[in-house]
Amino acid sequence: MFFFWDWTFLLLIPALILAVYAQSKVKGAYAQYSRVRSGSGMTGAQVARNLLDRNGLSQVRIERIPGVLSDHYDPRTGVLKLSEDVYSSRSVAALGIAAHESGHAIQHGVGYSPLMFRNSFVPVANFGSSLAFPLFILGFLFSGPLKVLMDAGIILFSLAVVFHVVTLPVELDASRRALALLNREGILAPNELTAARKVLNAAAWTYLAAAAMAALQLLRLILLRGQRD
Repeated sequence: MFFFWDWTFLLLIPALILAVYAQSKVKGAYAQYSRVRSGSGMTGAQVARNLLDRNGLSQVRIERIPGVLSDHYDPRTGVLKLSEDVYSSRSVAALGIAAHESGHAIQHGVGYSPLMFRNSFVPVANFGSSLAFPLFILGFLFSGPLKVLMDAGIILFSLAVVFHVVTLPVELDASRRALALLNREGILAPNELTAARKVLNAAAWTYLAAAAMAALQLLRLILLRGQRD
């Protein structure tokens, strides 16, 4: 119980507040600008297809998937997956999101190094995340010779922190590419670009919150480890 309710849990409060703020911000921006129809009249799927083809990525397929804001690019299969609302919507928010995910496909196509590193690091980060806390808790509870398990848990969790930190520039670059392409191709008018930028900037807060939570959780584990010496 001490592990779960000790004073170091207070370290996570700023990250929790940031996470709530980020979710509220992205949902609010999406709700607002999903009601604003783009002057181009294009759907999210059409915008994605246009941008991919313009960048020599005609082989990348676009699929409709269930969920809200579940949009993502899968580098393993080379498929850009758009949520139902974004796929068929003609709103400024949908077009911004579709362009952002197209930005990830373009990153993959040109070998953008932070994305390539993140993609190769996914199995390592997943492995570290799944084992970090079980090992740390075992070492914390039993101490003695098993105390070394806490160190192993900290090292493994640090891999997850690296993943979250690397994700930030990847996401920011995808949004930068998206806005530049939407402007260059004349898909969004200047005022619509401003709205799309607000949606993408709001989404960036969620990645910042995730990185902050991971970093503070790592600090918490390090402090707990120090208390067992």
